[in-house]
Amino acid sequence: MSRVLNPKRKHRRKGLNPHDPAPGHPLHVYLDAWCDWALAAGFSEHTMSTRRFAVQRFIVWCDERSIAKPAEITRPMLERYQRTLHQYRKSNGAPLSVIAQLGMLTSLVAWFRWMVRQNHLLHNPAADLELPKKPKALPKTILTVQQVETIINQADPATLLGIRNRAIMEVFYSSGIRRMEMLHLKLYDLDTERGTLMIRQGKGSKDRFLPIGQRACKWADKYLTDVRPEIVSGHDDQTLFLDDFGQPMSARFVGDLMRRHVEAIGITTPGACHVFRHAMATHMLENGADIRFIQAMLGHANLETTQIYTHVSMTKLKEIHNATHPARLERVRGDQSGAAGANINGEAQTLLDALGDD
Repeated sequence: MSRVLNPKRKHRRKGLNPHDPAPGHPLHVYLDAWCDWALAAGFSEHTMSTRRFAVQRFIVWCDERSIAKPAEITRPMLERYQRTLHQYRKSNGAPLSVIAQLGMLTSLVAWFRWMVRQNHLLHNPAADLELPKKPKALPKTILTVQQVETIINQADPATLLGIRNRAIMEVFYSSGIRRMEMLHLKLYDLDTERGTLMIRQGKGSKDRFLPIGQRACKWADKYLTDVRPEIVSGHDDQTLFLDDFGQPMSARFVGDLMRRHVEAIGITTPGACHVFRHAMATHMLENGADIRFIQAMLGHANLETTQIYTHVSMTKLKEIHNATHPARLERVRGDQSGAAGANINGEAQTLLDALGDD
């Protein structure tokens, strides 16, 4: 017998409520076993937490259709579930992003692949499932240097928490690290004398060693000297940045903290921590940094992921457009035209080489 849905949630489609994971459903046995196997195999807890969440949504969907065994799941069923994800609307009326849909479906593919290997299934019903193509979207917001400075300068250096907030934003902007990488930083990962930062077990469980600017080091030193000893409380596990209660920061805490600072200048794009990462990569590229150096800084496994910043770096492109487009207001005359044209042609070729083929 199917469950009675909460009448307060009639506007939500069935099978996607993350707060109702169908406790006691037989498929949870396979989900728990898969998660245990994956953790023992070296998958990160963050990865498996995300995958568990995705599969739990699918189990709720199965529970409402009285599907209780892995063998009862077929490819047409998975295609129906894929359409459910596509048609689903959140409480604000917005659809799930393609990336969110892709994440839920790839978790299912991995789960069914594991069940086949463990002989719980004879074949993988998700093996030939056509997944949505990941869009190559540009970052929604690229801050200018002035905007970054305005955001950072909002932190009040006369207060302990203001110094901490300034140090966090300086480290974000100088290093371009991800939010989860910031949360996992320990005291011994930051060397302000040498100007280096060690990221341990970043995305893909990879370590990387990064340079960090002098200004960020100065603010980090001030935080470590004047602030952290005053706010730390309870057991100190050597986490670098602490919240208002002297405990390690949560992802939500630092996200809300950065969002308040970013929204203060009128920018409401989601992912406040990530805008510093986008800004760092774009500004360094515009100032002549090699794309492969930026790739190493960001920790991208594939250069194609980094090349997205060549599409948002407008400084050189605008210079070339202004100097070569026939509708420009001012024209280069006389003998200057040849030299200027040769110079622009060289810069244009450099930019085109960086952009590559779309």
